[in-house]
Amino acid sequence: MPRRNTPWPAGTPCWVDYGAADLDAAKAFYAEVLGWSYTGGEPEFGGYLTVTVDGEQAGGMGPQQDPDDPPKWMTYFATDDAAATAACIREAGGSVIVEPMEVGPMGTMVIARDPQGNPFGLWQSGLNTGIRIHNEPGALAWNEAMVADTAGAKQFYTAVFGFTFEQMDPETAGEGMDYATFNTGGNPLGGLGASDPSMPSGWLTCFSVASADEAVAAVEARGGTVTMQPMDTPFGRFAIVEDPWGAPFEVLQ
Repeated sequence: MPRRNTPWPAGTPCWVDYGAADLDAAKAFYAEVLGWSYTGGEPEFGGYLTVTVDGEQAGGMGPQQDPDDPPKWMTYFATDDAAATAACIREAGGSVIVEPMEVGPMGTMVIARDPQGNPFGLWQSGLNTGIRIHNEPGALAWNEAMVADTAGAKQFYTAVFGFTFEQMDPETAGEGMDYATFNTGGNPLGGLGASDPSMPSGWLTCFSVASADEAVAAVEARGGTVTMQPMDTPFGRFAIVEDPWGAPFEVLQ
């Protein structure tokens, strides 16, 4: 099974978390849909929980911090120097919402927005090296940004993380879609594509599932909605859904 217990290379999506409007209800929803368990939740960490899959940390969940900011999944990129990467974000035209902040011995976090207003995070690992299981049912499979200006986004993320982009063939991407994968000299780390007004935009989190159809049925049965019904792609059976609080996420079989 794909596991990792050391820090992720800089620029790699290494963590995802969720600020819940109703933490207990969100825990129950995602446990049913994705099979999650939880640890942590101590008051000194603001009630923040670690999501676990097969006993390995797979993400985080905590109380919603800003009631005016809708619940959403946040993608964090690994960095070796949070302060230096935050400076790069500003220089490239983005903004830093939460300055580098030490989270006890766990690591250092930053919350930022790209020039198009899409939020994302940085994580400089300490004791918490990021997700430790991936590409297994319930765990992170992929992160992608759907943006209004793909050329501008590529320029920004290249300046900040050193990404190179490989444009995907329109037939493979689907319906002539403008979509590229990004990497830092190795395997693809995620994707970036042109947003569609009928679909969620910004950074989206995709979770691996054993059955996309069963996951979508579980979402609907527990009060969520389906944005895109399961469909077969070259990469697996894929769907886009929203939880009962309106936070979009994706599932890939």
